[in-house]
Amino acid sequence: MRWRTALVWLGCLVLLAGAALPSAAAQTPSSSSLERSVMHLQSTAFGPGDEIPAEHTCQGANISPPLAWSDLPAGTKSLVLIIDDPDAPDPAAPKMTWVHWVLYDIPPDTTSLAQAVSTLPPGTRQGTNSWGRTGYGGPCPPIGRHRYFHKLFALDAVLGDLGDPDVDALMAAARSHILGNVELVGTYQKR
Repeated sequence: MRWRTALVWLGCLVLLAGAALPSAAAQTPSSSSLERSVMHLQSTAFGPGDEIPAEHTCQGANISPPLAWSDLPAGTKSLVLIIDDPDAPDPAAPKMTWVHWVLYDIPPDTTSLAQAVSTLPPGTRQGTNSWGRTGYGGPCPPIGRHRYFHKLFALDAVLGDLGDPDVDALMAAARSHILGNVELVGTYQKR
């Protein structure tokens, strides 16, 4: 009989303690009260899934494509832009991701990069691409049609001088600061 009385008292204590705590629903803001930002990234040179024009590749002028973005999350302090190809060397048997361009600490008031950009926005830093240099290197697939991911990340911090980091070092520094991201994929196959 005593154990039943103890269980009843224990149950009452749990109920009272639960009533004193705010419910999980009260602690979590409703989805309508959260400010959600959906970033956008586009190019006037190609649309999502479209072929990248030859002028932006090794078979053309090898110039960077025009890129524009909008709707950055609140609190964005800097941007990272990475262009890479996960289909290297052969899309039928990919073995690595080839990195074409690495930019970071792009100021958040920057909304675009012009085609063939030669002067980056003040404060923007560059990382090292897979050719072992900074700067843009256009698509130049050895075989087949490759996908080229143009990835934009909004960060809650300015990363500062990391030297000329490769993409792994840059993303290790950036990972805990990412507020949002968006990507634009284009394709290219040599003729």
